[in-house]
Amino acid sequence: MGGNDGDREGDGAAHNSAMRYTLRKIPRDVDAALRQRARQEGKSLNQVALEALSRGLGIAQAPTKFHDLDFVIGTWVEDPEFDKAIEAQRQIDPEMWK
Repeated sequence: MGGNDGDREGDGAAHNSAMRYTLRKIPRDVDAALRQRARQEGKSLNQVALEALSRGLGIAQAPTKFHDLDFVIGTWVEDPEFDKAIEAQRQIDPEMWK
């Protein structure tokens, strides 16, 4: 074993920030989803694929922020009629819990 044996790409002994992989047989739906996300986020396909791999492996740098319910933030309106309508549903029947 020479002094540089641990530096060979692919041996798992040493990692650097510039590892290169070639992935084959990417399913069409995965390819389409990656390309769509890259377009939506204005990022390269490579960057989006690396982020997806990191998230999938649980090693992402930052937690994923979801925005699918952002449209409801701050829209709550008190509605006494609704509260009155569901009041009966909120009653606990002690007989049912025996």
